[in-house]
Amino acid sequence: MGEFDGRVALVTGGALGIGRGIVEEFAAAGAAVAIADVNADAARALAAELERAGHRVIATLGDVASAVDADRMVAETTEAFGRLDILVNNAGIHPAEWYFRVEDMPEDAWDRILDVNLKGIYLMSKAAIPQIRLAGGGAIVNIASVQGLQSAPLVPSYAASKGGVLSLTRQMALDYARENIRVVAVCPGTIDTDMSRAGARAAGDDIDAAVRAMAARHPLGRVGQPRDIANAVLFLASDRASFITGENLNVDGGLMALGAWADPETED
Repeated sequence: MGEFDGRVALVTGGALGIGRGIVEEFAAAGAAVAIADVNADAARALAAELERAGHRVIATLGDVASAVDADRMVAETTEAFGRLDILVNNAGIHPAEWYFRVEDMPEDAWDRILDVNLKGIYLMSKAAIPQIRLAGGGAIVNIASVQGLQSAPLVPSYAASKGGVLSLTRQMALDYARENIRVVAVCPGTIDTDMSRAGARAAGDDIDAAVRAMAARHPLGRVGQPRDIANAVLFLASDRASFITGENLNVDGGLMALGAWADPETED
């Protein structure tokens, strides 16, 4: 018996990187999982792989920044599995070419990052909460960032979006606590994903050397892996965390403990 047998989780941005790690761990723990993503090929390939392994999984395709897509992805999840217990708002972007100071940042770049990273959480939660309520309660886990707590250079929209995620997490936790819907957040440090490697590639860095440099900035001496975040998400979504709401958990190799002594070039 898995810890999440009988429960249903919807994971946005679930096809790749951190999201894929979360999907795989929920499936392994017995949950039925909806992989929500704009990347149709990656979402369908992961769903097929997990189905072959005997898991209950669907791919549901759409943009979290679209209210129509958010409503449809939740509806497809409940149609497939009959309920929704857990929403993981993982979808987030920061294109490698969009590193700017405020005065240089194009308005459309600002808008797109805020739309996906922050508005997407509002829209997905708005669609999911009535279904979680019908299930008798559950959990919403928002993937924020250490950059919601401390900032790196040249990421004003990303930092603003992740700070907003943390504030929204606290606010939603208060509004829904009496309905047994817990709302929590995870703040990753540097995680070894295609997105973090794309930033190094765009900067013209040797990617492996860049990963080693990022690892050296973390007190534990390594960058994180998607499973590190997935483990935290599953704990926070589980009954073991039933008295935790409105909180954020740093999964950052000690980066925030290092605080002001950190290298100013540290990036998520």
